[in-house]
Amino acid sequence: MELRDIEIFLTLADELHFGRTAERLHISPPRVSQSIAKQERRIGAPLFERTSRKVVLTPLGEQLRADLEAGYRRILDGVEAARDSARGGQGTLTFGVLGPMWQEISPVTALFRSRHPEVELRMRDVPIHDPFRLLRERQVDVALLWLPVEETDLAVGPVLFTEPIVLAVGRTHPLAGRSSVSLAELSAHTVLPSGLPIPEYWESAVCPVPVTGSGRTTTPPTREEVLWSVSGGDGVAFACAQGIKYLERADVVYVPIDERPTMRWGLVRRAGRVDPLVGEFSQVAAELGPLELAVTLAPGAPRPLRSVG
Repeated sequence: MELRDIEIFLTLADELHFGRTAERLHISPPRVSQSIAKQERRIGAPLFERTSRKVVLTPLGEQLRADLEAGYRRILDGVEAARDSARGGQGTLTFGVLGPMWQEISPVTALFRSRHPEVELRMRDVPIHDPFRLLRERQVDVALLWLPVEETDLAVGPVLFTEPIVLAVGRTHPLAGRSSVSLAELSAHTVLPSGLPIPEYWESAVCPVPVTGSGRTTTPPTREEVLWSVSGGDGVAFACAQGIKYLERADVVYVPIDERPTMRWGLVRRAGRVDPLVGEFSQVAAELGPLELAVTLAPGAPRPLRSVG
């Protein structure tokens, strides 16, 4: 069995969805189907049960997954170890961040550099619509991401930041002049989705009450479409502190929430062998964190927001 076919099988065993498997591996769904069919012909029995509603592993598929997974990770770890040796001890650590959060992680990178001046530190911008790809493709060694991360092939390290979740409302909205608002009050208002192309469990984390509206679009709205609806008074939406700090808008007011919900940020790496430099970077993060992402609201707002550690 070729390494790529093993990767396809293990990814489908995780996702149990041909489309998501193809998207995660950046191949076509027919390529996934062809690979699985080839493996089943070679073995002589089905590895997955497929219906119009779901995909599940057969008992034989479960057995094969258990037998292959540890060996596959050992192969990847061996390649990574060889790559480390090829660097001749120079050391390079590439970390990923979502958007402007590289500015917030500067205390960690500064302390890491002071302890490891021989290590070349590189930064990559993690696309929010595909937040795990750079880790899976080994283009980054560790990434600062929203939590939770519910991916079986990834491991979560220390929490580095917490930031407040606040309510975004239009300047003419009845809630715009409030010093704060409770989550219970939002049952009387249309709550819009985040508009971000993120995993469903991130959507649940950033929206502490159920979404009741979709804005002015019939398809899932983008973030800008959501903010446009908010500015027009068609609904309210949740936002994180970094959005206020780096993407403040003149037509939107951010109101603190009484229950003070927060979004957590943590270091995420590939599961399995821990690269020594990733371990050192995580140690620095654990010593410094969780850090507070402090934000002051726009002029006229009632009070500054601070996250809860």
